[in-house]
Amino acid sequence: MSQYHNPVMLQECLDGLDIKPDGVYVDVTFGGGGHSKAILDKLTTGHLIAFDQDKDAEQNAQKLQEELDSSGSECSFTFIESNFRYLKKFLRLHGITEVDGILADLGVSSHQFDEPSRGFTIRAEGVLDMRMDQAAAKSAREVVNEYEEKDLIHILSAYGEVRNARTLAREIVSFRMNQPIETNEQLKAIALKNAPKGRDLKYLAQVFQAIRIEVNEEMEALREFLIQAGEVLKAEGRLVVMSYHSLEDRPVKNFINKGNIKGVDEKDFYGNPIRVLDPVNRKPIVPTAAEIEKNSRARSAKLRIGKKR
Repeated sequence: MSQYHNPVMLQECLDGLDIKPDGVYVDVTFGGGGHSKAILDKLTTGHLIAFDQDKDAEQNAQKLQEELDSSGSECSFTFIESNFRYLKKFLRLHGITEVDGILADLGVSSHQFDEPSRGFTIRAEGVLDMRMDQAAAKSAREVVNEYEEKDLIHILSAYGEVRNARTLAREIVSFRMNQPIETNEQLKAIALKNAPKGRDLKYLAQVFQAIRIEVNEEMEALREFLIQAGEVLKAEGRLVVMSYHSLEDRPVKNFINKGNIKGVDEKDFYGNPIRVLDPVNRKPIVPTAAEIEKNSRARSAKLRIGKKR
């Protein structure tokens, strides 16, 4: 499991959850199971529920279940193959209405980046896919080849913060009039014609990020998840969220600090702030230099923790 994805800020996540040995916890981004295994190691009679929409993660969950069964531990583990935007629905289906802690490690796993056939990476040739859920109908191919120019402009600008989004969108539409864009190599070639001098890699990363976010509806799913997380946490339960870019971090910060995604101060009749959580850490926790040296993908990670009021 460790080869699938190296868990970032593992100890900081565990500390943030403030784990009770008999508690109920949720890892909504199971991936390779690194965080989940560490949580299970701290449970005695507790229960861990893990979510992941990636079919490959299910194999890791099966391995973790086998390890747990052979260990003789009294704690229990449930894997749910679904997007975390359906958190509340699936918890209810399993008879769970409240939990002690929720962990979310957002973004794309190392395994998904390293597998060219998934189409996430800019460093190897692959088909335009970018689906975290391989059963989903919409892939990067549909976005790039079928979206109208104005929609491409919005995606590139809003989700990738691409400054010349209008120019790039026009180039994409012009190219696909003659032939479909099938591979990430084709998309890279189009994008590189419009990349600012000396910023090729960053520009490509922004373009791919924008399309990936649209394909997987990441921002909508995150907003839905945060609201549901606040509802299912017990009093003093912990929400621990690790993000990797400002688009993810902003709504997480706003929800924990202000009680809503927009970050607007809302007060009740008596002038008290309306919030679901209290921030445990005012500033985000970031990886140490030693961790970044071992795992370069940890460089942009930010960890925020909220406690249910």
